[in-house]
Amino acid sequence: MKKFFKYSLPLLLTAITVLSSCKKFLAEDPKNLVAVTNFYKTENDAVASVNAIYSYLNSTSTGSTAGVYHSTFWVIAGCASDEMVNESIFWPDIDQISKFVHGPINNGLEETWTMHYKAITLANIAIARIPGIPMDPALRARLINEAHFLRGLLYFDMVRMFSSIPLVLQEQEPLTPDPATPAAIYDQVILDLTAAEDLPLSYAPGAGRGRATSGAAKAILAKVYLTLGRWQDCATKCQEVINSNQYALWDDFADVFKLSSRGGKEAIFSVGFGDAGGAIIFWEVGQFNVRLLPPQLAVEGVQNSQGWQVPTQNLYDDYDPEDRRRTVTFITDIHNPDGTITTIKPYIQKYWDRAAEPQGNGSANDYPVIRYADVLLMLAEANNELGNSADAHKYINMVRKRARFDGIYEHYAVLDYENLSKEDFRAAVLNERRMEFTAEGQRWFDLARTHTLETLVPLAKPGITPQQKHYLFPIPQHEMDLNPKLVQNSGY
Repeated sequence: MKKFFKYSLPLLLTAITVLSSCKKFLAEDPKNLVAVTNFYKTENDAVASVNAIYSYLNSTSTGSTAGVYHSTFWVIAGCASDEMVNESIFWPDIDQISKFVHGPINNGLEETWTMHYKAITLANIAIARIPGIPMDPALRARLINEAHFLRGLLYFDMVRMFSSIPLVLQEQEPLTPDPATPAAIYDQVILDLTAAEDLPLSYAPGAGRGRATSGAAKAILAKVYLTLGRWQDCATKCQEVINSNQYALWDDFADVFKLSSRGGKEAIFSVGFGDAGGAIIFWEVGQFNVRLLPPQLAVEGVQNSQGWQVPTQNLYDDYDPEDRRRTVTFITDIHNPDGTITTIKPYIQKYWDRAAEPQGNGSANDYPVIRYADVLLMLAEANNELGNSADAHKYINMVRKRARFDGIYEHYAVLDYENLSKEDFRAAVLNERRMEFTAEGQRWFDLARTHTLETLVPLAKPGITPQQKHYLFPIPQHEMDLNPKLVQNSGY
């Protein structure tokens, strides 16, 4: 006899109760509060069940902890690498991760585990229940595939971070499910994302920004193949994204993070915050500004910038001075009321649209789960591994070209890569990813999959040397206590 897994139908109904009170949610927003006895009956119910999954990606009101991509996920990925360090006494769990002294008792890791599985459970319920709802067949198929996409994305995060974990796929599961092998989890991720390739290429204006698309499924699938070293499959999916003609780079790197660019040509899949420009949202603002902007900005009227997580000096120094990404990514000057300028150490400002949000207190910017520049760099990396040197250089230099454009002129000090050996190209594309995706939740994953944690982290954090065990995170002790079938990752 099976029992409900840890998060089940009551959780979905809680989410829907909250969603029903949010006036900004979607054009397809369900209008009335529903009960267990009459839910999963109508088309609106189906839409609400999928919207509930999206809400767990961003909302702090989905439970006692933040949504999947609200703050903790991308901060962990940055601090467990050569990218960022923690400077806040209020975040000891992040400090442990930044210093590679974390263990199974860590609130940040427990939150990450909990919120991923909550969202996965909602996806499982949607996949199980929507097929039985009499409704428009095309919409039904789309909603089911959106749930497949989200489940695949979430399990992809989890298998990379924790490896052998429960593979929960049904609405009802044992309370203590067996852990699955990483291979089985990756197989399911690929199945889910492949199903999601049938999603629309795009949606009508105002009808679906923030929803998963075919391009999003292909791009995440490409990253799965990249992680597995399936180079040809990665290249094929990247090429399909390019050939869809749905995406392009902004000419100026500064435009990537403007609020007016949310859902624009470079965004493949993003999670919205604040007003989110009409995307699928809850109502919470993001935490990019409060976490990343310097507290010294108070003299400019920015009252809630705390500088909790800061870039390593090594990261800042890695940029060519004429690389446009350095100017956009970092803030090093404070303008005082008396007209003088104070130079400070680098902080990260890339998510701050100063013109649109001059106070910089909250943030309505999107979290970029994956954008077009990532597809180009994945394709470059895959082509290098396949021995296609010319194509490898072509795609990395598309990103490199933008890096030398300052909004008016190109600065040729930021040169194209030419005639790199396979090994040199590996280092180049890894470094290019570092400069392109600062504070976008990428760096630990890149260092883990390229087995470079031990060599690169000490260069940025002298005296700190990751160990082999740090290629995975520990399974939270709370989960180990609840489920004796779980096996702790080696070294923890």
